[in-house]
Order: sequence, then structure tokens, then C-alpha cells
Amino acid sequence: MTVSLRAGALAAAALSLAVAAGAQTTDPALVAKARAIHDKVITLDTHVDIDLRNFTPARNYTQRLDNQVNLPKMEEGGLDAVFLIVYVGQGPLTPEGYDKAYKEAVAKFDAIHRLVKEYAPTRIGLALTPDDVRTIAASGRKVALIGIENGYSIGTDLSRIREFAERGGRYMSLAHNGHSHLADSNTGERDDVWLHKGLSDLGKQAIAELNRWGIMVDLSHPSKQSNLQAIALSKAPVIASHSAARAVADHSRNLDDEELAAIRKNGGVVQAVAFDSYVKIKPPDSPERAAAVAEVRKMMPPGGPGEMTDEVRAQFRAKMAEVNKKFPPAPKATVAEFVNHVDYLVNKIGIDHVGISSDFDGGGGVDGWNGADETFNVTLELVRRGYTEEQITKLWSGNLLRVMADVQRIAKDLQRGTK
Repeated sequence: MTVSLRAGALAAAALSLAVAAGAQTTDPALVAKARAIHDKVITLDTHVDIDLRNFTPARNYTQRLDNQVNLPKMEEGGLDAVFLIVYVGQGPLTPEGYDKAYKEAVAKFDAIHRLVKEYAPTRIGLALTPDDVRTIAASGRKVALIGIENGYSIGTDLSRIREFAERGGRYMSLAHNGHSHLADSNTGERDDVWLHKGLSDLGKQAIAELNRWGIMVDLSHPSKQSNLQAIALSKAPVIASHSAARAVADHSRNLDDEELAAIRKNGGVVQAVAFDSYVKIKPPDSPERAAAVAEVRKMMPPGGPGEMTDEVRAQFRAKMAEVNKKFPPAPKATVAEFVNHVDYLVNKIGIDHVGISSDFDGGGGVDGWNGADETFNVTLELVRRGYTEEQITKLWSGNLLRVMADVQRIAKDLQRGTK
């Protein structure tokens, strides 16, 4: 966890951060209370994307890069632990597509291992169990965990689930944006076109393998029917690693009340996500802005921003800045609006089933929590709303670590044939 500053400097720094973020309160006593809680709990963000170009000897997370999460920013904001994501975009359902995705996934596993073993072993450690998280945090180091986004990368070889578990993967979603061979995606809502009407037969088998090898089943990105079927099949609690409440913001990536009820009954946890367009539904862009944005987006590679060269990325940002200056976008969602989702989820399914995530470096971020360095503002907003230290501990990491422990315990039983 974070190393505390002297009390006076600490309160001043926290107050300055709160003012800069536009927080609803800057009462020094409340800020000091929030800082004391923030420094005590293990703050765990369950979804942070990675770019392989930031995992080289010359450029890596030991530096304060221009991305949203790296070690200096984690240390500045008191973000203790992150799930770094082995993500692959959805591609063709062919042997060639599966092979390419598998190689991309392995490259990201290897990059994360380089970070903790070669680049910064004294500053961050890889956790495989909840006890590892607590031990590493207590040592003063930051904590890395690994999540797998899109089961497309396992191809048709279910033995890769065990392989990915041995590489450190601790959760997996069966689809991303676009239907995979394992599950339908939430994106099917756009045109009401579905591939499996939920999970495929192989996807159903994958749920059993995830349970067997102690990988949490992740419901963020698959369709509603995929999720309900996954919950029904899973012998262990599930998670939604980065999803908000659909009743608050009606986006296909968010979970509706039926899904939330099923997750609660299953004993799982929903990690509310601070992703601007999932937090707040905004009015449509004007035709002029929409056309200008579409033109700039033509620069985006098929695989997303991670495939951009530094030169193209700089050009893309410059052109988007020009568009935003000429056609200002709707105001970004705020930390307070993000915590509205936390409030809704807590009221709907209970404090034991809610957590926190950002989707940083994958499009996430709201005004006031737009990088690891601003993480304190989330705790401050929770304290402002009356959440206790015990409740904040559950939200920041306690609930997720409970589910992780349950999943690993059940996996051992399944491997012994006792469950």
C-alpha cells in the first residue's frame, strides 16, 4: 500500500487533488478521513489494458509515461493493485485467426512477466492468489494480476485454459466486441444478429474448464443470454470485471437488473467501471461532429489503438483535438456520476457484491479519475457519501478477493473430484 506522507503535507496534497478534480466537497476534515482510509485499504482496479510498446527495456512502467497507469502514477494516486489485461480483438473464426490471437495473448503474458521479473521486481510483484495480493501490498510494492479479455485467444483448444492459468491468468471473458466461437457479444444488440443465442457448445465446456483451473468467469462484454447461461453453468462465483448498471445508463455493455440479481444469487461481484460512455448516456453528436469524428477514426487500425505507431497516435490525437475544439463534445462523466453506479449496485445487490474498475488505457476514465494518479478521488467521493471504512475495503478489493478465493477453493475440489 502507499507510503504515508507527513500528516500536514498529506492533508494539503489531498485537498489540492480534490480541488483540482472538482470534487463536491473540499472539507479538510473529510479529506483527511478519506486519505487515512485510502492509505489503509488495498485499492484494486480490476481492468487495465496494456500496450506492448510499454514493456521494453527502454520504455516501461518504471517511467511516468503518457498512459493512464504506470508505477509512478500508481504510487502518486495510491492505487495498490491492478489486473493487467491479456486482450485480443475479435477476428475471423478460422484456424489462422485463432493462431494469431493465441500468439498475441502469449506476447502480453510474457510482457507482464518481464515487468515483474526484470524491469521492476522491487516495485511490483505478480499475485496468483488473494494471499499474494495482501503479502505483496504489505511489503510496500504494487501488485500485478492478470486478466484475459476475450476467450478467442484459446481457439478451439480448451487445454489452453489450463495453460493460461499456469501463465497467471485469473479471469477470462468468453467474448469481446463481436461474437466469438465461444459466446455472443453484447454488440449483437446493434442489429439483433446472434451467432449462438448465448454460449456455443464449446463455450459451455469452457465454463467448466475455467471452474476447474481456478479462472474467474468474466461477464463483461458477452451478451445478456451468454451471461445468464454462464452463471447457470458455473460451479463457482463469477465476476463482471468492468461493467456498470444498465438502469443508470442504458448501454449494451452495462448489466441489467436480471443479470445483477443472478450475479448476487451466484455469490459473484460486479466491478463498476469508470468508462465515460458507460457511466453517462449523452445526446447524439451533431451531424457535423459525427462526420468529423468518423473521418479521424479512419486512422484507427483494425486492432484498435494498441496497433498505432507513435507517429500515427500523435497525429490521431492532434486531429481529435482539432475536432473537439471546432465541435466541442458533451461534458465527460464525473467521479460523482461514476459513484452513482456504485450506489445503485450496492442498493440493488448489496455491498458484498460490488467492486471498482477503470478500463484505463482501454478507453476508460472520467473527470476526476482519469489515471492511476487520481485514484484517491474515488475514495474521497465514497467517504463523502457516507461509506464506512469497512464498506470501502469491500468495494476496493475485499469482495473481489473473496470471489477469487472461492473460485480457487472450488477449483481444487474439482481437480480432486470432490465437487
